[in-house]
Amino acid sequence: MRNKVIDLLDQTIEELDKEKIDGILEIPPKDDMGDFAFPCFQLAKVFRKAPNMIATEIAEKIPASEDVSKVEAMGPYVNFFLNKENYVKEVLAKVNGTYGAQEIGKGKTVCIDYSSPNIAKNFHVGHLRTTIIGNSLYHIFDKLGYKVERINHLGDWGTQFGKLIVAYKKWGSKEAVEEKGIPELLRIYVKFHEEAEKDDTLNDQAREWFAKMEQGDEEALSIWEWFKDISMVEYKRIYKMLNMDFDHYTGESFYRDKTAAVVEELKEKNLLKESEGAMIVDLDEYDMAPCLVMKKDGSSIYATRDLAAIFYRKKEYNFDKCIYVTGLEQKLHFAQVFKVVELMGYEWAKENLIHVPYGLVSLEGGKLSTRSGNIVYAEDILKESVSKIREIIAEKNPDLKDKEDVAQKVGIGAIIFNDLYNQRIKDVTFTWEKIHSFDGETGPYVQYTYARAASVLRKTGITEVGEIDPSLVTDETSVALLKEIERFPEVIKVAADRLEPSVISRYVMGVAQSFNRFYHENQCNVEDQKLKEARVKIVILAKQVIKDGLDLLGIQCPEQM
Repeated sequence: MRNKVIDLLDQTIEELDKEKIDGILEIPPKDDMGDFAFPCFQLAKVFRKAPNMIATEIAEKIPASEDVSKVEAMGPYVNFFLNKENYVKEVLAKVNGTYGAQEIGKGKTVCIDYSSPNIAKNFHVGHLRTTIIGNSLYHIFDKLGYKVERINHLGDWGTQFGKLIVAYKKWGSKEAVEEKGIPELLRIYVKFHEEAEKDDTLNDQAREWFAKMEQGDEEALSIWEWFKDISMVEYKRIYKMLNMDFDHYTGESFYRDKTAAVVEELKEKNLLKESEGAMIVDLDEYDMAPCLVMKKDGSSIYATRDLAAIFYRKKEYNFDKCIYVTGLEQKLHFAQVFKVVELMGYEWAKENLIHVPYGLVSLEGGKLSTRSGNIVYAEDILKESVSKIREIIAEKNPDLKDKEDVAQKVGIGAIIFNDLYNQRIKDVTFTWEKIHSFDGETGPYVQYTYARAASVLRKTGITEVGEIDPSLVTDETSVALLKEIERFPEVIKVAADRLEPSVISRYVMGVAQSFNRFYHENQCNVEDQKLKEARVKIVILAKQVIKDGLDLLGIQCPEQM
């Protein structure tokens, strides 16, 4: 319908093209002001007339039609009132079981690099952001028809493992590590940093052990593999709780035998320079610090491995986009790495390599740290959330079927929705009371709305409806809900373009709120069978779009709450 209004304006106003009209066409703040409003301020200079006068002239030139029942000037705006019956008929005809799915990405591949916890360290609450955002982007691009490669670039290589081996040999034991797992590895890692502040030779020892790892030392690699196996058990348990998985667990270590070729190519292209014994790519010309490629002891660094990963992924998957979901603090690192790829002569680096940054996460305001040991574990947060929902169920609906399943879906969903509701660049704070509210702009509110729609269908005994009489659902709340539902495909495209899952979460919230207004205004289980089916048809569509929208966020929907 928006396009039809744009066509009408395009035929009337020669001075603006369709793109410009689309850019300024608005949705009025109140229903009694119509369905679309065209502001005339931009035309004042062109026509040398007041916007109010221009609006009146335009409105007089556009006749009513089967799609637009009335065109009216309201001050400086031209307001369009849709033919509600035709609009309802059009929306109902196009919204089906696959509504929102598109083929924009057919034949194209997107790589998404996210989660990427550091081996031998607990999966803390800070890791949840990259994991939740990345998983949502996967669902969004998948919905648009792209082939998506989900990559978990584990932090499983680097000097920190030299530190951990030193710590294990000095203050750890095999028995303690096997019994306690990651908490014991974390304890000795923190101990290392405490002791290294007093004795700097410990850092030299750590560098030596990492150099051994790079040289293929059997003992060093054996200890490292052991640490890695212990860590993966925890990580996969958390991914299962979040109902997600990855196509590839290829961490930094996977690329260690691929860095030499990158270094050699950089040398051949005269991009490497020596600096205090280390090898760098000078980026002064681009107002960036140099990109360190090789340390003075000859070992690689994460930038080297990231470069190797880019070339491996391009060759292996021939990606159209390679997206990196990491904290804002890594913005410079990726800017450097992407610039190096570009300087190597690969023009696709400018458009195809994308960093998706996000803000910090905290629990009731406290920032999280790794080295000090002052961390909040992701598993604890998720379990706590489920536990609190379990308590709410016991208080409000103790006879609920499948209570544990509902507690899991709502508890985990509450965490995810809280993370994705605001723009990703903003910081996120976990406040239990807010997260678990069934009344505010929260995950439980949207899930409860879905369950309410499911309840309506159970009570009416109708699960499928054919054609209906559109004139029966042209009331204000029915049309407002259908307007929200209709927007779904466009919303998905916008979310992908902006790499912004909050576009989806805000949309789903809007559908839920619109549905609840419809629900309170329109009783569905009425005696008039035609009216019942017409209203139930809208419930079915709203339920479907809420579910599909929450799926894009990685949130599951319980049928009863």
